[in-house]
Amino acid sequence: MDDTYFTARGMRPLGLASSFADEIHRLIAKVVLLEDFTLAEITLLGQFMPVFEADIGTTIISEGDPGDFMVILIRGLVDVSKLDRSGQASRIAVVQEGYALGEMSMLDGEPRFCSCTALEPTFFAVLARSELTELIRRQPGIGAKILIKLVHVLSQRLRNTSMKLLASNEKLT
Repeated sequence: MDDTYFTARGMRPLGLASSFADEIHRLIAKVVLLEDFTLAEITLLGQFMPVFEADIGTTIISEGDPGDFMVILIRGLVDVSKLDRSGQASRIAVVQEGYALGEMSMLDGEPRFCSCTALEPTFFAVLARSELTELIRRQPGIGAKILIKLVHVLSQRLRNTSMKLLASNEKLT
């Protein structure tokens, strides 16, 4: 993976996520994407994922940018916001360690749906589409496992959004 996207935005590379495997494994209850992974599997996956540090106020993902990677927060707090019709940022969520961001664009290649900005010093691992492809080629069991978990996470988010939309529509009628 090319570090240029992150280093150009002032984020510092910290090595591979395999160096953070113990810390990631301790977060396992919070990391829905990796909840069924063993420490050995996280260590293998970590060989495909560089880790970066972002300072407070650093935009990790920018709405509208092309995207071919996702991030998993290892430490820190991130504001997730979307521009409204008037161009004002509207907070969607504040997420913490263990949360995955950017998986939709990594999978479908569409522009980023929202922006993600560090609210405190934040460490995150990056999984690029190219690295996911290589992981599937070299470690098909782990690759399949991560793809199934990605589908599960996206399905849950779609289900939650659909329920909110239904509730909103019911209030209007």
